[in-house]
Amino acid sequence: MRQLIVLGIVGLIAQLIDGSLGMAYGVTSTTLLLAAGTAPAAASAAVHFSELGTSLVSGISHHRFGNVDWRTVGILAGPGFIGAVLGSTFLASLDGEAATPWISGILLALGVYVIWRFLALGGKRPEFKSRPSAGMLVPVGFVGGALDAIGGGGWGPVGTTTLLSSGRLEPRKVIGSIDTSEFVVAVGGSLGFLIALGSQGIEWQIVAALLIGGVIAAPFAAWLVKLLPAKVLAVAAGGIIILTNIRTILLTFGLDATTVWLTLAGLALVWFGLLAHVVRVERAAAKTRKAEEAAEAEAEATIGS
Repeated sequence: MRQLIVLGIVGLIAQLIDGSLGMAYGVTSTTLLLAAGTAPAAASAAVHFSELGTSLVSGISHHRFGNVDWRTVGILAGPGFIGAVLGSTFLASLDGEAATPWISGILLALGVYVIWRFLALGGKRPEFKSRPSAGMLVPVGFVGGALDAIGGGGWGPVGTTTLLSSGRLEPRKVIGSIDTSEFVVAVGGSLGFLIALGSQGIEWQIVAALLIGGVIAAPFAAWLVKLLPAKVLAVAAGGIIILTNIRTILLTFGLDATTVWLTLAGLALVWFGLLAHVVRVERAAAKTRKAEEAAEAEAEATIGS
């Protein structure tokens, strides 16, 4: 029972991050399930089945807050579905113990990717000149869907960061559209796992715990997307993903516990330092924006008088 409560909290936190950042529900949940000893295919299957509910509630919530571009959703969803079906079928065919370090490697790369891409965007936002083209959305959808099923996460890291860096859609609509289209990807991944593993291969208790926590968090996350700095969340989520998967990989290579914990402690210090730096930068940017808004208001008042 205690484990199910913990998993419910994991689902809640993961959905808060995913709904406000546009990524990391699958990566965060799968990472923690792997660390708890769940087989890669079973972990990814549980996450995808739980996403059927969390992504549906998240999409409805984002739609109500005006965060969805339905053209983008319509183009992304089909390739994402196909990629998820193929990716889940491929993962289910792998030996669980042998696949664990490889899946952890994918998740580790995604964690680094999350941090790098959001920091690489810098403090500037490009002008949103036009909506993303189908030529860009189709491959992004297919690759994101396949990677999401194989690694237990990837739809958000690939889709959100690619669309944000393209500068063709405002950030809140990028996040809302990715979260909404993720429902179709979850359907594809779940269908593939159900065919490959059968219903007895699905950890339904894990699905239920993640689902309950995620559904509770989804409406709040859609609201928080307008308030929380995306870069702070990206660094926080990415750091957790990196540390957890590096631990799995180091243990796989047979390193002693002292070496593993010293390595993790060093990386954690770097992570905390980077997180503190991003928080300071975001606070300074917020103060600058407030000062500029106050100056503009004062200037308008002077002109009006």
